[in-house]
Parts: sequence; C-alpha cells; structure tokens
Amino acid sequence: MYLHGKLPGPAHPSQKYSSYYEGDQQKLAFSQMRYKAAFASVFEQWRDNFCGTIIDATNERLHVDSFRIPGGDDGTDARRFWQRSGMDAYSTSVHLESLITGRSFVVVWTDSDGEPMITPVPGERMAVCYKAGSLWELEAAARFEKDGWGREQVTLWTEDYIYEVPYGTTEWDKGTKEPNPLKVIPVVPFENRSRLGLGPASDLANCIPIQDAINKITMDALTASEMAAYPQRWVTGIEIQEDEHGNPVAPFNVGLDKLLQAEDPAAKFGVFQPADLTNYVTLVDMLVQHLATVSRVPSHYFLVNSSNTPSGEAIISAEAGLVAKVRERMLHFGEAWERVIRLCFRVKGDKRQDAFEMETRWRDPEYRTEAQHVDALLKLKQLDVPLEFLWYEAGFSSAQISDFREMRKQDAKAQAEIQKLMPQPEPATAAKPPQGNAGNANRKIHEKV
Repeated sequence: MYLHGKLPGPAHPSQKYSSYYEGDQQKLAFSQMRYKAAFASVFEQWRDNFCGTIIDATNERLHVDSFRIPGGDDGTDARRFWQRSGMDAYSTSVHLESLITGRSFVVVWTDSDGEPMITPVPGERMAVCYKAGSLWELEAAARFEKDGWGREQVTLWTEDYIYEVPYGTTEWDKGTKEPNPLKVIPVVPFENRSRLGLGPASDLANCIPIQDAINKITMDALTASEMAAYPQRWVTGIEIQEDEHGNPVAPFNVGLDKLLQAEDPAAKFGVFQPADLTNYVTLVDMLVQHLATVSRVPSHYFLVNSSNTPSGEAIISAEAGLVAKVRERMLHFGEAWERVIRLCFRVKGDKRQDAFEMETRWRDPEYRTEAQHVDALLKLKQLDVPLEFLWYEAGFSSAQISDFREMRKQDAKAQAEIQKLMPQPEPATAAKPPQGNAGNANRKIHEKV
C-alpha cells in the first residue's frame, strides 16, 4: 500500500527527535576512552539534556480554552464534544507530539451512542495524501494500529468509501469496503512549522547539534576532573623500589592523613598545578546561550548566569520571544482544531459544519503578575468593555464564565426577594390646596357680632 510506505520508519528523523526529548539519545557518544574506563559504570544513565525543556517551555503555554462562533453561539455544544472525548488532557499530547516529531493527527468518528468521538493519533501510525495543488485538502488517509498480540488493523478513508482490514487479517486485499457517510475524510493533521512546499519540522531540528556539543564539553570536564584537576605530587632523589617482577612500587600511600617523608637528604617533594575547570564552564554557558537563542527559550530557563535573579519586568521582557513563538503555533494549531470541531458538527448533521468563521480561544500564553493583570482589566472596564470579555481575559475558563452567568441571575433573584421583605415606603398622599382669606374674613364678622 502506498500510504504504508509513507509511515516513518526506525531510521526516520522523528525517532531521533523523540529520543532526544526523552533523554535517551546515544550515551557517551563523544567520550574519550579514559572517560569510558573511569565513568562508564558510574555515569551510565547520565545525560545533560535540555531538549525536553525546550519542548515543554512551548507546550505548557498551549491550552485550548473554548470555541466560539460569532453571532450568538457561545461554544456550549463544541465544549460538550471536547469534554466527552477528554480533550482537556489529550489536546496537550497532540501539541506535544507535533512539537517533537513535526506532525500528529486527530480522527473524528462516531461512538456507540452516535456522538462525535475525537481520537488523537501519533504520526508514526498514520499517513495522509493531499490533493494535488492543495495544502490542507486530503485525498486519502490510512491508520495502522496494532493490538496487544501484535496483530495489525488498517483503516483507509477516502471521500467516497472506507476500507477496513480487521485485526488478524494479514492479506490487506481481504478487507471490507463501505460508503463514507460523512463524504469527507475525518482526519485532521497537526503540522508544526510547516513551510510552503516542504514538510513539517521538529522544534529540535536545530537544537540537537548544540546539545551534542554541550554533552561533549561536559564529558571532557568530567575526564579532566579525574585526570588533571586533582593535584598530583612528585618526588625526586629517592631510590625506586621494584617488586619481584621488576615493576616499580609506589613509595608512598598518599592520603589526607598521610605524612610524606624520606631519609635521603637529597629527596625533594612538589605538587603539579591542577587543571582549571572554569574554562569548561564558560564554554558550556556559551553553548547554552546559543541554544536559548536558537530555540527562543529564555536563558533563565536553563539557569545560565543565575547568580543574579532577574526582576519581574526583566523576565517578561526575556520571554517576549517565547510568547511570540507560542502565538505563532496557536495560529496553525487553532485552525486544525476548528476543522476538528466542524467535523464533530458534521457527524451530528448540524449546519454548523460549515461555520468557517469559528475561532479557537486559547488561554493567555503570557505570564504576568496578578496585580498587573487586574489593573489592566480595570482600565479596560473604564472603556465599557463587556464584562464577559474581561472574565475571559482574566483567565477564567468558558465553563467558569457560564457558571458566572447563572450566579449573577441567582444573585439578581435573591436581591429582588430581599427587597420584597424590606419595609416598603408609604404611598405619598395628595397635598391639600391652600385655603384662601375667605375664612379669616368670616371669622372677623362673627367676632364683631
């Protein structure tokens, strides 16, 4: 099968990127023989690996909050699809796989209840073929899965039909073919750093050579610490003793609690100058700074020059490149997630399957102090910015905002009930018209009589 040949094999670069992320890259690759003899058993599991930090620094800021369709749809149905498939947790795995290997996939299909089911698939188990001249329309997609017994299942999607080879069937021409009820391929690729005309790339592609250089320098430093950094003593003017085989015997057992002495008055003692290891530290710091520049991860993530703790403003300024990098990933990953949600609406037969104006709402990737954040929101409120938008900018999730709406309704009802129980003001009575002078004149007449 053509698509099976497009799967990444053991020699594919994605396997190397995955090994470097986990820290399982080739150990002691640049070690000298003296290092291997001295430390092979001690530091067999040791590796100074920054690749995991580079990937996690980006992935930990990629959190999908909700989906919104302009015109009154607050994303309640989309959130139900999302929660039903557990994508609050698995969406970060999709991003992580794409950042490491360059590509991952999501399949949308129906579950046993007829509801949309979102399933993440790693890039090593799926292959796709794009339509000629298109950057995102798929012509075919195939998924290859194995069960616990090693039996393989194959599923091929096209716009017209679905071809499935069940577990245990070794001849792929003996599968079953059924019409595709969706009329589209229910697979969405998540591609990292995809260029026009080129395939996706891993965030570690340019970092691995620098990581190898750091490992090499660190191994050299450990070798020097054993062979040259310990002060070596010398002595002259004494007779060299030999054993029965003619091999020289060390005249002294050197230790902190030992005293060196010789009877020959011509004997002289001295100490060789130990090797200075600060040069290795300086070189490693320089390489780590290069790694920070290439990956756009701030140097304080690697604890470089950590003698002076940076201030809050300095940290925000240093993380500007990382935040810009995360926002760029949000553009491409967000478009893919919108296609996933539209596929969910297609499974339900909902007209929102064509809601191309849908937008993915992400949590703020920028870390700020709470005082700065709240102060900025209060200034936006003075500009008559709607309250729900301020809630969203404050970092509250869509579920929390929905709860806030209900809480405000309950508060309004409770306030109305309290007003009914309070003493009510008496109704105002109409004022009597002022009397004229006629009454006074009659009283005076009667007094005269």
